[in-house]
Amino acid sequence: MPAMDPYPHGSRAALADVGAGYDSAPAAEPVFALIEPLHRTAPLIFASPHSGRRYPPDLLADARVALISLRRSEDAYVDELFAGAAAHGASVLSASVARAYVDLNRDPAELDPDMFEDRPPPSPHTTSPRVQAGLGAIPRVSGDGQNIYRRKLSLHEAERRIAQVHRPYHARLNALVDDIRTAFGCAVLLDCHSMPSSARGAHAPDVVLGDRYGAACHPSVTALAEATLRRLGYRVARNTPFAGGHTTQIYGRPSLGVHALQIEINRGLYIDERTLERTRGYARVRADMARLAEALSAAMLHKSLA
Repeated sequence: MPAMDPYPHGSRAALADVGAGYDSAPAAEPVFALIEPLHRTAPLIFASPHSGRRYPPDLLADARVALISLRRSEDAYVDELFAGAAAHGASVLSASVARAYVDLNRDPAELDPDMFEDRPPPSPHTTSPRVQAGLGAIPRVSGDGQNIYRRKLSLHEAERRIAQVHRPYHARLNALVDDIRTAFGCAVLLDCHSMPSSARGAHAPDVVLGDRYGAACHPSVTALAEATLRRLGYRVARNTPFAGGHTTQIYGRPSLGVHALQIEINRGLYIDERTLERTRGYARVRADMARLAEALSAAMLHKSLA
C-alpha cells in the first residue's frame, strides 16, 4: 500500500524509540517516547500528543505566567494511563515536550498572526476557530485562559519548534501507521486526551469518543470502545463536545484501512484539577484503560475492518 503523508503541503514492553528533533540544543532531548510490545499482535496505536511534561528553557524565559498555569494545558498523565496497552500487543507513542510549547494536535499552519513580529503566510488555517481561541500550533493562551507570552515571537521561533518537535512526532506516527497497516491490512489509531471536568458542566461525561461523526473510524471500533467503557462503569458520549482534532482528521482514512478514534477522559476522575496531583482514582482509570486496550486487541484478532 502507498505510504500515507499527513502533510502533503509541507506481556512485556520495551522502550523502542525516542525521537530527537532536527537542530540546535533542544533537539538533543527526546521529543517523543515509543513503547513497543514484545510481540505486536494487534493493529493498534495509542498516541498521546498532549501529555508532554518537558518545558524548554526558551518557553519558561518568555512566559508571563507561572508553570502551573502552563501545565494546565497538559493532558496530565494520559501517557501513563495508556502505557499498559503495550502489554496487549499495541504500540504506545507519547509526546515528551509540553503542549504549551507546540501543539502536536494542530495543523502546523495554524499560527495566530497576532502572536508574531512577522506575519505567517496567508492561509485559511490562520483564522481557524482553534487559532481564534488562542490554541493554535503555538498556543497563545494557557489551559486556564491566561496569555502565555510577555512579548511577540518571531516566525522563525515558530518554525523551529515545528521542525524540532511537531515534524518528528508525526513522522514517527505516520511510519507506525504505515508499518502496522502493511503488517495487518489495517491500522487503528487511538488518539488519547483528557478534558476538564467542566467541559459539560455538572453533567460532564466520563469519556468522550470522537470519530468525526463516523468519517474517521469504522463504526464497529467506536461501538466496541463505547460498550467496553460503559461495562466498566463510565458515562460515555460520542462526538460532543469533542468530535476529533487534527490527528483524527488527517489519519482517519477508513477507505485506506486507517481508522482514528479520539478518546477524551474527564480529568476529575484521576487528578486534582487544581494541583494536578494524581488522586486515588488514578489507579482505577489506568487499569481500565488497559482493559479497553485488551478488549480492542482481542476483537482485532477476529474482525475485518475492510
